[in-house]
Amino acid sequence: MTDLPRILSIAGSDSSGGAGIQADIKTITVLGGYAMTAITAITAQNTLGVTAVEVLSPDLISAQIDACTGDIGVDAVKIGMLGSPAIAHAVAERLERLSVPIVFDPVMVATSGATLADAETIAAFERLMRLATLSTPNVPELAALGGHEGMAARGIAYLAKGGDADGDQVEDVLVIPGQAPLHMTAPRIHTRHTHGTGCTMSSAIATWLVRGLDLPEAVERARRFVRSAIAAAPGFGGGSGPLGHTAAQA
Repeated sequence: MTDLPRILSIAGSDSSGGAGIQADIKTITVLGGYAMTAITAITAQNTLGVTAVEVLSPDLISAQIDACTGDIGVDAVKIGMLGSPAIAHAVAERLERLSVPIVFDPVMVATSGATLADAETIAAFERLMRLATLSTPNVPELAALGGHEGMAARGIAYLAKGGDADGDQVEDVLVIPGQAPLHMTAPRIHTRHTHGTGCTMSSAIATWLVRGLDLPEAVERARRFVRSAIAAAPGFGGGSGPLGHTAAQA
C-alpha cells in the first residue's frame, strides 16, 4: 500500500453533488485518500428529489473497475447504489478477486424517498454482504434485510445506522460476529441538511480502515466526521441539503 490510500467507490452519480459518487470523492479526498470511481448509474436529482435514473451496463461498470484495479491499484472499496441484479453480480465477481477492505452501503431508498433498488436487486445483495468487511444499512434498509435477526443469521459484520429513527438521540449499533454489539449514541443534530450522510459514512469508514484503524475505531471516526459535516452544511437547496465536507473536522 502507498502512503496515499487508494479508495474505489462503486456507486451512482448525484447531479447536485450531495450524495453518491460526488459525496464519496469529497469524503475520501478530505480524509487524505485518493478517490477513484466506477459509476453504476446517472441520476438527475437535487435536494428536493430524484427525477430521473439511467443505469449503466454491467460490462461498462466492470470495465471501470478493471481500469482502476489493473493500473493504479485499490486499497479499499466502497459500494453504494447498484441499480440491478446484474450489476450487483458483476461487481461481486470483480471484488471476489481482491483482498482489500470492502464497505457495502446497501442503498435501497434515497433520502428523497425515491426507490433505487428493486426486490431482485436486494436479493443479489446477499453475495456482496458476504464479501464485505462491513455492511451499513439504515433503518428502512435494515428492515428490508430482515432486521437484526436477519443480519445475525447471515453471520456478518454490520453497522445499523439510526439516523432515520425518531428521538433526540441517534444510536448506531455496530455488530461484529462473536462480540457484544457496540451501541454508539450522540445527540441528534436537528437539520434538514442530511443529503448524502450514508454515502459519506461508508466512504469515511473505508478510508479509515486503510489508514490502519480497526473496525470499531474506523466507525467511530467516521461518525464524528459525518456529524461535523452535518454541522458545517452550507444550507444549499430547498429540501434535504448537502453536507459541508470541506469544512468538516477529520
